[in-house]
Amino acid sequence: MRTEQNLNGNNSGIGDDELFEIITKAVDERAPLKKVLLLPPDYTRLHSAGGKITALLHKHLRDKHKAEVRVMPALGTHERVSERECEEFFGPDIKHGDLIVHDWRNDVVKIGEVPAEFIREISEGLMNETVDAEVNHRIIDKSYDLIISIGQVVPHEVAGMANHNKNIFVGCGGSSMISSSHMLGAFYGLERMMGKADTPVRIIFDYAEANFLRGVPLLYIQTVTTAENGSTKIHGVFTGADKKPFEDAVKLSQKKNMIYVEKPLKKVVCFLDEQEFKSTWLGNKSVYRTRMAIEDGGELVVLAPGVAKFGEDVENDRLIRKYGYVGRERVLELFSANEDLQNNRSVPAHLIHGSSDGKFSVTYAVKKLTEAEVKSVNYIYADYDETIKKYDPSKLLPGRNVLPCGEEIYFIPNPAVGLWVYDR
Repeated sequence: MRTEQNLNGNNSGIGDDELFEIITKAVDERAPLKKVLLLPPDYTRLHSAGGKITALLHKHLRDKHKAEVRVMPALGTHERVSERECEEFFGPDIKHGDLIVHDWRNDVVKIGEVPAEFIREISEGLMNETVDAEVNHRIIDKSYDLIISIGQVVPHEVAGMANHNKNIFVGCGGSSMISSSHMLGAFYGLERMMGKADTPVRIIFDYAEANFLRGVPLLYIQTVTTAENGSTKIHGVFTGADKKPFEDAVKLSQKKNMIYVEKPLKKVVCFLDEQEFKSTWLGNKSVYRTRMAIEDGGELVVLAPGVAKFGEDVENDRLIRKYGYVGRERVLELFSANEDLQNNRSVPAHLIHGSSDGKFSVTYAVKKLTEAEVKSVNYIYADYDETIKKYDPSKLLPGRNVLPCGEEIYFIPNPAVGLWVYDR
């Protein structure tokens, strides 16, 4: 474990030289290395420092160890990394054409089953079914000397805290684990999950790793970061093969990424960078990362210039358009009655995550969706260009702002990097 506090005693963050020392030490201890698989996050974790770490390791492993190095972003259900995103995230040395694209529907193998009785026990009876543990076939390819999972520990709507073995069983996993974990998280409740390390979903991942990945040469490299004014600051780097580094990272993330507000927020304005957020599937971080801070009857305005669709793939997009963000109870009713939702459980989970359950209104200010499309999924529509005349993200400061008209708002420039909470 390395954090900024025990490196340099201040909040300047961990620099590139220190970062290189930390990650290469962890890798070099596992020599000899002839073939290595890197599992970084995708572009949706732009502020994870995962791209920088991947590039540093890619070069180091080739130069020092003369290793064959492959890179497979942990996409989960997300779109593949584009050529522009590849260069921006990883830099010029990792070529877009060399990236392995994880296909969560067709590129996985089943390595075991998490038994129904175990699921029933840890879910408090909310689920009672077997869950298949599936991973990309490369993860159990014995030709790899080392498989390095790279990512960011930050509050998460499904697992409680992102990364560690979630990167394996969701980021590089298959439909059964992805759908079941998302559904369990939604059933169990966002407020009971987000910002916590030991959740029912995490316990399932831990069970699967302990029972089905024995002998797989895994190394986790996990960061805790913040982002200000478009710049990423690394506060901690945690390396190792067991769970202890993750637990230490969680403690730091809870300090750095959980923002406590002194009173419930009446109006929140979130900005979604158009290069990072192209769907409500991703953009709804603005909904669930703020729901614990917004007052009853409050408002959320999402400035979303790049959002052009709802789901990250065609089928998910179709189902979201069909059913909409209609609240937890209604989604559960729809799930019980409709086979297409039962066959794709990550979608009803997402619909629950993206609903305010009537607690506050959600307005999407967009350029690439029509008013009819936005309203059809149960959100309020606003024109982006008109909305930023009042809420210009280039003129707002993170946190509380009082506008010239006297209106008070709370501005969040990137909801992906934190969790906002009113601690009653």
